[in-house]
Amino acid sequence: MRHGLGAVELLFKGVEETARPPAEGGSRAQLARRAGVVSAAVFASRILGLVREQVFAVFFGAGRELDAFITAFRIPNLLRDLFAEGALSAAFVTTFSQRLESDGEASAWRLANLVINVLAVIVATLTLLGIWFAPALVRGIAPGFVAIPGKVELTVELTRIMFPFLLLVALAAVAMGILNTRNVFGIPAAASAFFNVGSIVGGLGAAFWLAPDYMTSIVRRATVAHDPARAEQAMVGMAIGTLIGGFLQLAAQMPSLRAVGFRYRPLFAVRDQGLRQVLRLMAPATIGAAAVQVNVFVNNNFASYLGDGPVSWLSVAFRFMQLPIGLFGVAIGTVTLPLVSRQSIRGETAAFAATIAQALGLVALLCVPAAAGLALLGIPMIGLIYEHGRFTSVDTIAAAQALTGYAVGLAGYAGIKVLAPAFYALGDTRTPMLVSVLSITTNYLLNWLFTRVLGFGHMGLALATSTVAIGNFGILYVALGRRVDGFGPRLPWLVVRITAATGLMAAAAWGVDAALATWVPPRPTLGYALRLALAMPAAVAVFWVGCLVFRVELPERLRRLRLRRR
Repeated sequence: MRHGLGAVELLFKGVEETARPPAEGGSRAQLARRAGVVSAAVFASRILGLVREQVFAVFFGAGRELDAFITAFRIPNLLRDLFAEGALSAAFVTTFSQRLESDGEASAWRLANLVINVLAVIVATLTLLGIWFAPALVRGIAPGFVAIPGKVELTVELTRIMFPFLLLVALAAVAMGILNTRNVFGIPAAASAFFNVGSIVGGLGAAFWLAPDYMTSIVRRATVAHDPARAEQAMVGMAIGTLIGGFLQLAAQMPSLRAVGFRYRPLFAVRDQGLRQVLRLMAPATIGAAAVQVNVFVNNNFASYLGDGPVSWLSVAFRFMQLPIGLFGVAIGTVTLPLVSRQSIRGETAAFAATIAQALGLVALLCVPAAAGLALLGIPMIGLIYEHGRFTSVDTIAAAQALTGYAVGLAGYAGIKVLAPAFYALGDTRTPMLVSVLSITTNYLLNWLFTRVLGFGHMGLALATSTVAIGNFGILYVALGRRVDGFGPRLPWLVVRITAATGLMAAAAWGVDAALATWVPPRPTLGYALRLALAMPAAVAVFWVGCLVFRVELPERLRRLRLRRR
């Protein structure tokens, strides 16, 4: 957790050298503290999400039931990204802030109620349509499931149960926007952690209630034949837990909403200018998010033809990616956006370029070695967390292969979290949108090439996703360089030096892990733990030395920052 906070603080410390007006020191320090809160909450949420995935792996393994759940959850998840957490939050915060400044609190609260009510009507309608058309949706996203008896039917049932989650999370997103605008960050940032807690506890409770024999047999490690019917009932319980988690994500923010002055009113006025502005601002971001989700659907479509397991393996692997993306990419991008927005308004081009370059330098410093570590130590990491119950060593190896493919694009994923907000700060939402739309065709062609022509299987799908992420980052980087004079001329050389230090680290980590793998205890959990306990410190130490050898400056600043803390 301190690592994520240190990254955020380091960003501002570095930017201060070139871009700080004297009057802004206090506000920047305040932003750093707030970003630290966000980073800590993201870290807690990702860890709880990992626990949630571990629960699924233990009780269901990587097979028919888990494939069905992941596919079913992706359908409302698509609409969540389109209408809730991403596009809506950004558009609402901007408009709510303007209304608050120009017309006062009463007008701002009226806008909040209008957005909530209109959103509730739209999303409730989509939920009903989604429940009705669930069979067609499932066959569209996972046509390969038809070849496996009962898999389509189970996915349809789970989809219908979880579709109301969309309404809960959409309302939670508005609540988060209101609280952030009122400078309340801790509770809304932790809301997704409440979702994970609710889905774990509520899901397990419902699963034990619906299928006690199946769940008890897993807990007792009883060697009984797998009963698909009982496993399906238990998975229905986990789907119910998802709704419980969604409710907690919304309910956890309600006391804070009341504390900042919000009171619900049943208002409805579709001609309100503020409401129309929210919808207008949402449009480009929604299209961009739709492109990303289309790629997810395309990946699921290809994976559905690869039998039981690939959908689950890919999901397990990407869960490991979400921690560094959220902890580094999202946290750095979140705290960068307000700063570059002010610099853009003031016309401070040099400061703008310096801020983005510092942010991307941090992304490279944190994510390039993290990607190498995920790729090289994927088997012991996945095995230590997931290889219990019905999740076997075969599943561990397959998921680690997918993680290797995903790790290739980690720095690209995280870098986009910094570059896209930079365009928003310049008032340009069109460029990120067009890049996302372009990725649809690229992603499909790469999936077809890697799986159908080259036969890379599920690892090819992960590799295609990473290739698209790197390509998107490259296009955005070049486009921003053309828009902003002096942006990033030294950044490529910094990345080269970080990559060289990472190469030394990778060689050390591989050597230590390979040596340990031959004599670790036969018990897999203990063996995986020992491999990580010895290989990871060796990798960190060698990376640090490599940074000194190749004169990577950012670790020196981090070292000085730690000395100041002492």
